[in-house]
Amino acid sequence: MKEVQEFLKECGVYYLATVDNNVPKVRPFGTAEIFEDHLYIQTGKKKDVYKQIEVNNNVEICAFKDGKWIRIAGKLIPDDRVEAKKDMLDKNPNLRGMYNELDDNTIVLYFESAIATIYSFTDAPKVIEF
Repeated sequence: MKEVQEFLKECGVYYLATVDNNVPKVRPFGTAEIFEDHLYIQTGKKKDVYKQIEVNNNVEICAFKDGKWIRIAGKLIPDDRVEAKKDMLDKNPNLRGMYNELDDNTIVLYFESAIATIYSFTDAPKVIEF
């Protein structure tokens, strides 16, 4: 899981895909932190992306760097605990202008039953389950 997080951090931006009424929706994200042995991301409860995850929590992430790309497929589980949100915001202080662990908007989500695959044009795919 640490390798997956490091890949996403090195990319800086990754793309999260959700489904909205059978229509795929993709948008850029940047948070990827490990907390209590889970890979977490963060968003706002008021955003469409969170509303889509509430309906269907099967998501996929894709990111590319240096001729390699990663795809992560799994279920995102919301964690509304202050400790989890604080950990995310402490590790990403640039978000503190928009989010606070005590507000009614901030939500962190962790991957459950995820499979990450790292691909390249020259190497065999590397599969990481977490």
